[in-house]
Amino acid sequence: DYEPDANLILDDLIPRNIAVQIFRALLENAAGEMGAKMTAMDNATRNAGDMINKLSITYNRQRQAQITKELIEIISGAEAL
Repeated sequence: DYEPDANLILDDLIPRNIAVQIFRALLENAAGEMGAKMTAMDNATRNAGDMINKLSITYNRQRQAQITKELIEIISGAEAL
């Protein structure tokens, strides 16, 4: 008789099935956590890029205003002579 008893098979397979289901739940949890972290970091990167762009625009406007002011002062000084 080469076939094992059905109860022996179930006694072996049920704990394995439970262990696999627990392991799968742990993996899904870890994958979800990593996905959330990746999304958060992507948003942070995008926000940092937006902030850099806004700061660059502000800096360039201030620099241009300073240049314009200096040119006006030079022209006004030349006209006064």
